[in-house]
Amino acid sequence: MNDVRPLVSTEWLAGHLGESGVRVADASWYLPEAKRDALAEFDQRHIPGAVFFDIDAISDHATDLPHMLPSPAEFAAAMRYIGIGDADLVVFYDGAGIYSAPRALWMMRAMGHDRATVLDGGLPKWLREGNPTEFGAAIAADAGHFTPRVRPELVRGFTQIQTNLDRKTEQIIDARSPGRFRGEEPEPRAGVRPGHIPGSVNMHYARLVKPDGTMRDAEELRKLFTDQGIAIDQPLVTSCGSGITAAIVALALEIAGAKQVGLYDGSWSEWGGRKDAPVATGAV
Repeated sequence: MNDVRPLVSTEWLAGHLGESGVRVADASWYLPEAKRDALAEFDQRHIPGAVFFDIDAISDHATDLPHMLPSPAEFAAAMRYIGIGDADLVVFYDGAGIYSAPRALWMMRAMGHDRATVLDGGLPKWLREGNPTEFGAAIAADAGHFTPRVRPELVRGFTQIQTNLDRKTEQIIDARSPGRFRGEEPEPRAGVRPGHIPGSVNMHYARLVKPDGTMRDAEELRKLFTDQGIAIDQPLVTSCGSGITAAIVALALEIAGAKQVGLYDGSWSEWGGRKDAPVATGAV
C-alpha cells in the first residue's frame, strides 16, 4: 500500500529539503500559447536540488500524439538519467501552482513508483513564502536503479474508451473548458474535431484549484464532483486535451476519496482526431 500523501505542503518540503531519499523534480509544462519555456525557467530558478522532469522528452516518440507514456524501459532509463531510484520519495512541482505536476505524478504511479507526491501551490507558493531557490543546470544524484512495475489499471487506451461507450462501466470526466467540451471553441491542435466523448461529463480542472494555485480541500472537491453528477465511489476515467489536466482531475478525485480512477492517455487529441470515433456536442 502507498502511504505517501498525494499532496505535500511547502512547509513540509522546506523542512525535509536535502534529506536523503527526498528528491524534488520540476515537471513544468505549458501550452504553446503561454509563451513560456519550462526548461529555460528551470535553469533560471528552481527549488534547490531539483531535477527537471521533461514531460515531452519522457514520452513515446513513436506516435504523433503528444507526450504519451513511453515504454517501461524508456521511462526507467529517463529516471536513472535524472537521478531517481526505487527508494526515492519524489516531490513534483510546476511553475503554475498545480498544472502539470499531477501528470508527472500519474506517470510515476503508472510505472509502479508510488513514493511520489505533488507540491501544493508549486513554485509560486514556494516563492511567495520566501523559500530558497538556485539557478543553473541540475546535477543528478546517483540513483542506483529504477524498476518499472506497470500498473495498467491506471491507463486507458482508445479501444477501452470505445468499448465503454456501450458497456458504460466507467464514467468519463472531461477536464477541458466548458466551451471546448460543448464544441463551441476550436481545438488548439490541427485536425482535431470539437466536442466531447459521448456520455462524458465536464469538470473543468480550473474549478478544482484555488486562485492561489493550491488544491481545494477534500470536502470542497467532493461537493464539486457530486454537484456535477459524478459518483466518486464508482469507476472513473479522466480525459482532457492531451492527458495533462486530466491528471489534475485524477488527483482531485483521489483527495476526494475516489478509489478507482484511470486516465485516458490519448485524450481528446486522439479521440477528436480519429474519424472512427463518435463525437457529441452541446451541453450534457
